[in-house]
Amino acid sequence: MSNHRRYSARAPRGNRRQPRGKAREVALRPGADSRLKQIFTQIGIPEPKPIVPDPFQLQALEAVRQADCLVTAPTGAGKTWIAVQAIARIFEQGGRAWYASPLKALTNAKMAEFSAHFGPEKVGILTGDRKENVDAPIIVGTTEILRNQLYDAMHHGKTLETDFVVLDEAHYLGDEERGVVWEETIIYLPQRIPLLMLSATVGNAQQIALWLEAIRGRPCEVVQETHRPVPLYPMLLHPGGMLLPLLVTGEKGGSRLYKKVADFITARHAPMLAPPGKLPPFGQILAVLRKYNLLPAIFFLKSRADCDQALQLCLENRIQDDEQAERLNARLEELTERFPHVRRHRQRWLAEHFAVGSHHSGQLPAWKLILESLMSEGLLDAIFATSTVAAGVDFPARTVAFLNSDRFNGRDFVPLDATELHQMTGRAGRRGKDQVGFALVVPGKYMDVRQVARLLKATAADVHSQIRINFSMALNLLLSHTPAEVDNLLHRSLAAFQRHGAAFGDEQAAHTHLWNAFQRHLEFLEETGFADDQGRLTEDGLWASQLRIDQPLLVAEGLRADLFPRNDPALLAGVMAGLVNDKETDEHLDKKTLPEELTKAVKHLLRGLFGLMGHMEARGFEVRMIYFRPMLAVWLWALGRPWEKTYQAGQMAEGDLAMLVLRTADNLRHVAGLRAVFPEMADTARRAIELILRDPVMPGLENSLTG
Repeated sequence: MSNHRRYSARAPRGNRRQPRGKAREVALRPGADSRLKQIFTQIGIPEPKPIVPDPFQLQALEAVRQADCLVTAPTGAGKTWIAVQAIARIFEQGGRAWYASPLKALTNAKMAEFSAHFGPEKVGILTGDRKENVDAPIIVGTTEILRNQLYDAMHHGKTLETDFVVLDEAHYLGDEERGVVWEETIIYLPQRIPLLMLSATVGNAQQIALWLEAIRGRPCEVVQETHRPVPLYPMLLHPGGMLLPLLVTGEKGGSRLYKKVADFITARHAPMLAPPGKLPPFGQILAVLRKYNLLPAIFFLKSRADCDQALQLCLENRIQDDEQAERLNARLEELTERFPHVRRHRQRWLAEHFAVGSHHSGQLPAWKLILESLMSEGLLDAIFATSTVAAGVDFPARTVAFLNSDRFNGRDFVPLDATELHQMTGRAGRRGKDQVGFALVVPGKYMDVRQVARLLKATAADVHSQIRINFSMALNLLLSHTPAEVDNLLHRSLAAFQRHGAAFGDEQAAHTHLWNAFQRHLEFLEETGFADDQGRLTEDGLWASQLRIDQPLLVAEGLRADLFPRNDPALLAGVMAGLVNDKETDEHLDKKTLPEELTKAVKHLLRGLFGLMGHMEARGFEVRMIYFRPMLAVWLWALGRPWEKTYQAGQMAEGDLAMLVLRTADNLRHVAGLRAVFPEMADTARRAIELILRDPVMPGLENSLTG
């Protein structure tokens, strides 16, 4: 079932008040409540001023001289300034620094920023897609790469070759999917290396600092700043076109819903911006925002389809300023010059003529980067995005608008929490370009206005441990630790620390859960020949530990049982995509129409893996289904088929196929790294990577955006 159908079928939750009776649809007539007019007079570009560090920045810079430091401050407050100054100090002393971020796009942006500040010869980058100037004294990279370097250092009995580590977007420690990587990185980081953690949203910063002190044996200072450099004013768009303040200050202090807003959301026959299930007239909404100089704007929508459809509702937003149109077209031409697929992107015409864009994970990575560049340069009026764009991507706007008080988490719709809302409102107000930012609540069927008002006033949510044992972790811990030493490491987890003395359990219970999970994985490794009965890795276990991927055992079994196409790089790329894919994709697929060459290779692989997969399932480990469509798409792409035919054959969005190709290339890189053990397969893997990493997947597009 599609996201849209699931969403439309939901019943109202909580205190969401639905208008009773027949709703009235009206045309928007731009207007603003008198209370807003004084605020609107503040809109403008601030006068350029020399940078004067804020007290919290100086406090943090002083703290990292002798201690670890966790900085929590609003987006745009200047957290990166702290990192740059601290890195400069380390660099001047002849030391080295590592800057880790969760997102490749953010890492690429920091690479450009640091290269401009320190000089390109002083900065290197390490992500799954880029490996440049790796001996530079300053490295920017993804946290997974830093964690892997720590694995290698522990294995070889060496220390990480750096003197300072920055973990940006530190709230990722509580991310359901990737938090385990952050927790591992912190646990394994040598005590001698100072740690600076930066985030806009950590509610339990003091608790995290106490955990750091407990496991690292050095003080950790928390530096908290709540003042936004660009003040935020929340508003509500009445369906008639009137802008209303969302909150007002009460007689006894604090804030409450503005009476006109409260009257509207409880009205019996309230007008609506659009019928249920329909998007509002975004062209008219942009006209309202334009009248009061509230553009550019980011609209957060619930689905990819809504983001794309929204563009068609902006045809009234034809660019009136000839200079803006000329600059926009020239910049688009410049950015797309080297990349044919993006040059003829189906939404380019809408960007050129109406200054709007759709940004979501179904888009090509290159197109998303171009939209981010255009937005950052002030050339677009609006971007329509899913909530995933809120974290870690730097293209603020004057106004952010919300149409929903919940979000789709990949499985179901769940209410927004304070951290998620703060991430989105953090995009409102551009430091150096705005004196004030705005958060606009757009009412509709799935907007709980009271909930959003509460979240705007709430503190950020607490960060909780997401550590879990997997086979890659177990293999890499056994590279350099005995089981008893692993037991000690698990005692140092944030999970054990947070459960200490809790009502629902204690530290020992949390540790026992992790230790039992590790023992289950160890026993399985022993049963399958990757470890011996003393908990030591066998020869197979040693090379399998270098497969730092989602399904290391299946790939390892494929290698040692000679199940992969040994001399056919295109076919290798295809079957590897089947082990990478994590989505159900074979609905209505007639397997009789599949090419015999592919089906033969897949059946050989599945027959060889059948025993291991059955053994895993019997022991209670997750076993993913392997689907044909992803393999068909990547195989066709590796054979040189046109991009359009490739993603159509795979029946997937362009962005999904691009991500699948990049993840497949990452798996192939790990195979290519096993040259000493499997020289022939390693060579085939390298050739497979060359076949699939080309336009429009374009891992090197970032260079064109920044240079």
